[in-house]
Amino acid sequence: MTTALAESVPVARMTGEMAAAVLPQAARPLSSVSQRDFKVAVTQRIEEVEAVWRKLSQLGSFESPGQSYDFIRLWIAYKNIGLEDQRFVVAHLHGRPIALLPLHRRRVAGIRVFTWFPGSQVGCYAPVCDYAALANLGPQGREALWKAMAGSLRGADVLYLRSVHDSIDGRNTLFKELGSSLAAETLYRSQFSSWEECDKQQRNRSRRKHDRQQGDKLSALGKVRFEQVADPVAGAEAIDVMFRQRSARFRAQGIRDVFVRDKLLGFYRQAMQEGSGVEVRLHVLRLDDEIVAVRYNIVHADRMFCLISSMSENPEIQVGSPGKQCLLRVMQAVFEDGFTIFDMGQGITDEKRHWCNVEVPLRHHYIGLTWRGHAATGLHQVFQRIRRKAKSHLGLKNSLRYLRQWSGLLITGGLF
Repeated sequence: MTTALAESVPVARMTGEMAAAVLPQAARPLSSVSQRDFKVAVTQRIEEVEAVWRKLSQLGSFESPGQSYDFIRLWIAYKNIGLEDQRFVVAHLHGRPIALLPLHRRRVAGIRVFTWFPGSQVGCYAPVCDYAALANLGPQGREALWKAMAGSLRGADVLYLRSVHDSIDGRNTLFKELGSSLAAETLYRSQFSSWEECDKQQRNRSRRKHDRQQGDKLSALGKVRFEQVADPVAGAEAIDVMFRQRSARFRAQGIRDVFVRDKLLGFYRQAMQEGSGVEVRLHVLRLDDEIVAVRYNIVHADRMFCLISSMSENPEIQVGSPGKQCLLRVMQAVFEDGFTIFDMGQGITDEKRHWCNVEVPLRHHYIGLTWRGHAATGLHQVFQRIRRKAKSHLGLKNSLRYLRQWSGLLITGGLF
């Protein structure tokens, strides 16, 4: 294996055989394993962990596009991230890969940080793991695992894993031992076996009447047509309109346009191209021939993740609530097509309150790697606590926004 980490601890060699290996009968309970029982491999080339990554993806649940090999490979190429700032850490137990951390080294306010590649762009992550094996390790074994993986890292001050799931497939606190942690946002999902079940549980008579009235208002303005788009050529127009609508929305709200400022428009266009490895599906609502609402989703097996949504800012069209009318059709299409989970991301909104029946707590996790990292972790956790309180306190919220703009450190925000 090629590894550019000259200062790294001794590492195991990653091979396809390791990815397919079967865990032999352990000589002692997994919960009694120690840090030295794990063999940790570190590389700076994503291609070298592809076999392991795909194997682990089959063994564990898929919680976010940020766990997708193809999504992260495309992200690295699009953002032109240098090898020196890439780390892929794989832990093996008895010859079997058990966990993988794909990490991007960034410098924030003078602090070198290992974190998820997409930063706050996608969110709601978890390490790529064999979750059954992770559960069998028990608290002591998991603590040894994370210490072994963090101990293999060189070249940064802190490991910062934002928005990690507190519960996965009914298994609670699998990541409790992953350094220190801080409560973050909540993830919202709609999980049903059919549209009939979703409709029965999430819409009462009043809601159905309200949706029908809004639909009548929109229909009075023209012919309403809902489309599901998977073809890259057909989707190009919708993506362009979506980003124009998002920009208009950001301007109206006085919010930084992250897609334009961070130059991400091209990435989401590329993700929909043939050969990207990422399955993108757009939901598009048209009024006559005009696109009035769009949702950009990524599909994995029976799960769909909505990453971006937009709607027309035209006041004449907004009277028909095009965003809500689009989402109504989306929910019906998703569950009629056999999907069981529609992931709507973190942070509460009216649409999530209306449609989501699953709430997953998220936590930020920190492991200091140097004294600077330990100090930065404490400071960041203080700011995160203040930031959460600020959401319900307008004066404090405005003060924090001013501090971010004045300092330029972004330490109070989501980057670190």
